[in-house]
Amino acid sequence: MEGQERGPDVRTAAGEAVPEILAERRHLVSLAFRMLGTMAEAEDAVQETYLRWYRLSEEERASIRVPRAWLTTAASRVCLNILDSARWRRERYVGPWLPEPLPSSALPLPSQESDPADRVTLDDSVSSALLLVLESMTPAERVAFVLHDVFAVSFAEIGEIVGRTPAACRQLAASARRRVRRVREARVSPQEHDAVVAAFARAAAHGDIAALLRVLAPDVVLRSDGGGVVRAARNPILGSDRVSRFLLGILRKRPGGQVAECETSDGLGFAFWEEGRIFGVATLDVRGGLVSSVRIMMNPHKLTLWNAGRD
Repeated sequence: MEGQERGPDVRTAAGEAVPEILAERRHLVSLAFRMLGTMAEAEDAVQETYLRWYRLSEEERASIRVPRAWLTTAASRVCLNILDSARWRRERYVGPWLPEPLPSSALPLPSQESDPADRVTLDDSVSSALLLVLESMTPAERVAFVLHDVFAVSFAEIGEIVGRTPAACRQLAASARRRVRRVREARVSPQEHDAVVAAFARAAAHGDIAALLRVLAPDVVLRSDGGGVVRAARNPILGSDRVSRFLLGILRKRPGGQVAECETSDGLGFAFWEEGRIFGVATLDVRGGLVSSVRIMMNPHKLTLWNAGRD
């Protein structure tokens, strides 16, 4: 099923597992998710990466001194191919496409063996807000940014992956970094963000429209992603009054539904619960002490990590 963990059958011809290669799987999923924005696509990319490894002859594999480096390069190329076709698929997506929100500890942070001054803050590198910015980039920009600023891959190595010179890759990463910086500079502190979101969640949980209006910016924008699988708004909802009524309408349509705070890769967010399962996760941006944007994920294929073990 889409979104479930589908690890490759990483075994030798004799049927024996290869611990060194298996140990790289979390690293590869971590990289692929940052490039692609959903766990289903990341898992597919990692599957294809392992297939490419096992298509090599034994002599070819034996000649690879650092398997992680080879796997990282192969996974990046697979992701680049997926990104090249993603825009076509996004245009045919039902309603707004949003990146998959993650529980705060879902993915490991990359190694910080090197620490360039222009490197993105790692705890922000899987946030929905950042992934949306990455979605607006060209595939080459996105790959260059993620590999260099998040995973500290050299521009020479990136050049071999994207088919550009190291200097061109440096420019790609710089262009991407400027876009990311504009978004990050507008952010408030985690403490302010979480305080505003907590007030927002309390108001939603109590159905208090007046309290909701007090924490929503007048020009707030709400986007919801149902992926054509469940009902969701197919166009952005604009304005504090319409956003507040839409949120409360979600719960009115599910009399047994509840709202609870949850820790996400964007900081504090909240989840919609019904009958012991999460049917929606909201992540929010805060500016000037008010909620400026709301993203609600309702596509069940992008909520599998939130409901793991609940079936």
